[in-house]
Amino acid sequence: MPKVLVLYYSSYGHVEKLAYAVADGVREAGSEAVVKRVPELVPEEVAKASHFQLDQKAPLATPAELPEYDAIILGAPTRFGRLPSQMANFWDQTGGLWAKGALIGKLGAVFTSTASQHGGQETTQFSLMTNLIHHGMIVSGLPYSFAGLTRLDQVEGGTPYGASTIAAADGSRQPTVTELDGAKYLGTHVAGIATKLAS
Repeated sequence: MPKVLVLYYSSYGHVEKLAYAVADGVREAGSEAVVKRVPELVPEEVAKASHFQLDQKAPLATPAELPEYDAIILGAPTRFGRLPSQMANFWDQTGGLWAKGALIGKLGAVFTSTASQHGGQETTQFSLMTNLIHHGMIVSGLPYSFAGLTRLDQVEGGTPYGASTIAAADGSRQPTVTELDGAKYLGTHVAGIATKLAS
C-alpha cells in the first residue's frame, strides 16, 4: 500500500481544507495518507496580528522524512504568483536528499489557493512543481476526467496542473464543494498512480 504525504502551508486555512480533502481521496483509493505542514516563519505576534490560523492540527514535517513516502502532494497559497517563503524554506533544506537522489522516481502533485480567479494559481503550481522536478520526481496534474475543471456556471478554482481554490482578498470565501471534490480527486488520482508504480 503506497504511503502518501500531503504536505502543505496555509496562512488562513483554505489550503489546509484542501489538504484534508486530498488526504480523503488518497485513503479512498486504498493508500495511506499522512497530512503534515511546514513550519511558520512569521513571528507569532505578527501572525496573530494578521489573523493567521495558528491552531492547525497537522504536525510539522521535516525534510529528512521525505524519502519515507511513495508520493508527495504539495499545497501552498500564492505569494505574488509563486510559492510562499515557508514552503520554499522547507525545500531549500533538501539539498542533501537531492545529492543522494533520495526522491528520484517518487510521485508528486500540487494544489494551491489565490485571492482572485486569475491571481496566479497556475504559476504558483508550477513554482511548487519545480522542487519536485529537480528532485527527479514524476509529476501528475489534475486530469480533465475531473468534470469540475470544465464547469462554467459559477466561478471555481481548479486547473489541469492541480487542485485549487479562490479565497477572496479578505479570505472570506471558503472552498466550494467542487473545489474540495477536485482536491479529493487529485488525491485519488495520485494514489492510483502510486499503486501502479509500486506493482
